Amino acid sequence: MRILHIISSVNPAGGGPIEGIKQLAGAYLSFNHSIEVLCIDDPSENYVKEFPLTVHAIGRGYLSYRYNPHFVPWLRANLHHYDIAIVNGLWQYQSFGTWRALHGSRLPYVVYTHGMLAPWFKQTYPFKHLKKSLYWPWAEYRVLRDAGAVLFTCEEERALASQSFPLYRARESVVGYGTCAPHMEAADARQEFFTRYPHLHGKRIALFMGRMHVIKGCDLLIQAFARELAHDPDWHLLICGPDQTGLQTRLQKLADKLGIGDRLTWTGMISGNIKWGAIYASEVFVLPSHHENFGIVVAEALACGVPTLISNKVNIWQEIERDGAGLVANDDLEGTCHLLRQWQQMTPEARATMRANTERCFWQNFEVHHAAVNLLGTLQKVIEQAGGKEQEATR
Repeated sequence: MRILHIISSVNPAGGGPIEGIKQLAGAYLSFNHSIEVLCIDDPSENYVKEFPLTVHAIGRGYLSYRYNPHFVPWLRANLHHYDIAIVNGLWQYQSFGTWRALHGSRLPYVVYTHGMLAPWFKQTYPFKHLKKSLYWPWAEYRVLRDAGAVLFTCEEERALASQSFPLYRARESVVGYGTCAPHMEAADARQEFFTRYPHLHGKRIALFMGRMHVIKGCDLLIQAFARELAHDPDWHLLICGPDQTGLQTRLQKLADKLGIGDRLTWTGMISGNIKWGAIYASEVFVLPSHHENFGIVVAEALACGVPTLISNKVNIWQEIERDGAGLVANDDLEGTCHLLRQWQQMTPEARATMRANTERCFWQNFEVHHAAVNLLGTLQKVIEQAGGKEQEATR
């Protein structure tokens, strides 16, 4: 199978979707399928040059929508090289541009919504939602309606997707999602991390890792840390991830106001052994997100044996709670405080049991090969259905 992944950008700062493509790629290759990526990036960018897959970067797009006039012509000229296309994400030109290029063609496509239809956005940004509502009927509605399948990472995401817009038609398919376990020794990764951040050695680390965005609830985590853990000098809050909106300055001011500015370390975006070392070095991973479609970094923490303290707006919370691999609460200040307080009050034996549950939870639910098998099965069905329609049309 020749697969073309289509995404707005391969910049790793974009978070889960691009990381998901890289993780799925290994599984595709293990099953002897090929994968290439089409993106609306400047080919001279270092992250394009360093990307581990074949990338067709057609140039930077205009404005936040990333419109590029070369996108549709490139896709129409090259569609014969592929068996299927996978669109990653909505609300930027890569989705509507794919519909324009492939609607009525021989190349079928499917769509990963990556949580971008969640009603949280409608409730939190009503003006933006109004603009999207005007765009929806002639663009994204058609994209989903004509897709061979619309892919969801879990049942919770699928159930929420139809609640944001009254006009909704899609061939829904829950295929799962996943990531790979780290390939280095925990002790080596931990040592490399502490070499870079020696002041954290010996600390009890609560870790947040991900894009700095209001949706992630970082403000709740800082306030809850001040209330529940600041009295213990052994605890330290580690915040790792890119700041794309200027939020970090406001969060630092909040921490200073609460008197815990010196109890936080901000690393910016980290990767490789340093990233894995940060996870291995942490006692708990905390994500009080207001909406999280899947949360690859949550699965990565489980793979490293680190319990996850998450909100019930992280769509994989039910699996984690069922397997005893973490704690779950509401996405508000009281809920986040409850997570930290509950962890503190657990006996050493209960914490050890939860740590032992994490890797089993990962391998049973979130290891990428399981998701890849489901996805590849769905892709094969879409290709076969498209082939049958093409034969009917030629009779």
